[in-house]
Amino acid sequence: MNDNASWTRRSLAHVWHPCTQMQDHEWLPLVPIRSAQGVWLEDFEGRRYIDAVSSWWTSIFGHRHPHVVARLKEQLDRLDHVLLAGFTHEPVVRLSEKLCAVAPPGLSRCFYADNGSSAVEVALKMSAHYWRNCGQPGKTRYIALSNGYHGETLGALAVSGAGMYRDAYAPLLMEPVYVRSPDCFERTPGESWEDHTRRRFRDMEEALQKHAGTVAAVILEPLVQCAGGMRMYHPIYLRLLREACTRHGVHLIADEIAVGFGRTGRLFAWEWAFGTAANDPMSFAAGQTQPASPDFLCLSKGLTAGTLPLSVVMTTDTVYQAFYADYAAGKAFLHSHSFTGNALACAAALAALELFEQSDVLAANRRLAQLMWAAMAGLSSHRNVIDLRQQGMILAVELAKNPRKREPYPAAERRGLRVYRHGLEKGVLLRPLGNVVYLMPPYVITPEEIVTMCQAAIEGIELATRD
Repeated sequence: MNDNASWTRRSLAHVWHPCTQMQDHEWLPLVPIRSAQGVWLEDFEGRRYIDAVSSWWTSIFGHRHPHVVARLKEQLDRLDHVLLAGFTHEPVVRLSEKLCAVAPPGLSRCFYADNGSSAVEVALKMSAHYWRNCGQPGKTRYIALSNGYHGETLGALAVSGAGMYRDAYAPLLMEPVYVRSPDCFERTPGESWEDHTRRRFRDMEEALQKHAGTVAAVILEPLVQCAGGMRMYHPIYLRLLREACTRHGVHLIADEIAVGFGRTGRLFAWEWAFGTAANDPMSFAAGQTQPASPDFLCLSKGLTAGTLPLSVVMTTDTVYQAFYADYAAGKAFLHSHSFTGNALACAAALAALELFEQSDVLAANRRLAQLMWAAMAGLSSHRNVIDLRQQGMILAVELAKNPRKREPYPAAERRGLRVYRHGLEKGVLLRPLGNVVYLMPPYVITPEEIVTMCQAAIEGIELATRD
């Protein structure tokens, strides 16, 4: 039979699902999806669900966007894939040119991989290898933020601070220098986001002073620690960190895998600290010699609008030139993936960037973000809401047993799971992170769909906190 139950049985018989305790599906049904269009997913029995999490933050323009689909079909008629070692092709060249044109200044080289974790691996290896090529082989460590998340391959997991992801694999992992996150959830009563963030930066300054001689790079997620519970901080941290990394001779890796391509309200979250134009008050003045960009920028997820796996590490000519030598010199960056720079994935990424060019997506997102906030703002006084926060098209509601005492729900209570189940009943896919209910919908969501999405979340929170 072509129904939900039959596809669920077949999936559970053979598919090991990610980020899932499979035993839960003895009582929690899988949701088999037959088709998707825009913000909507449809199962095999015709029920529809608003994808309020953009399918793990990837489908920024919704599912099967006609422009992206058309570009993919055109590309499939010409070239599907060719190795990128010794060969090149039009989509990867054009994509690299476009990325270098829109990225923070100075990021002029693109190294491709096929998922976010792999991009982080590339950046970590490239940074340490750079220092070796420059005669400083002892710079092999990294500084990372507590509560951060950078992926689940061993290198990426090693620099992640979120314990539930890394604890089981700790014996396999290198140990970074951990610095306390500037997460503004932890600010003292009456303290502004900026003041708290500046205060927390003292920990980073101390770590750099102590460890700069052995540290290759600092890695962080700009503005929002997504998998760590959508915790947020002020952009001043990025400005302070850029200056400190330059002063101490340490690379800065910006992991924008989840927050890039308009999610925070600008094309890249980094721009909140440094702006994008000479007349932008956050930009450096003309003639300023201080770098205004990270040394490495990791991108994935929204890069292809959620259609195909692709990631890229953007870096500077300074880094590139450190590897440019005769092969016998042993300086080459020997890292590769079979599907590096896949032509179809590059075509999808080009189509996604064209959508940003065809309309003012960021302005539209600002209006949608305001609607989301207006619909959810009432929760700020809810008896079990300890924090309501937003950065662009990311809105998070953190639940607590006793907000006044800052007493969280025990993890085992899984209040977010109740919100998830209620959302499905109301036709909305909400996938909370523990006791944090968040909204990260596709940019094509309508005001009416925002109302439906937010109402389901509010009702779910009310039901989840009733006892």
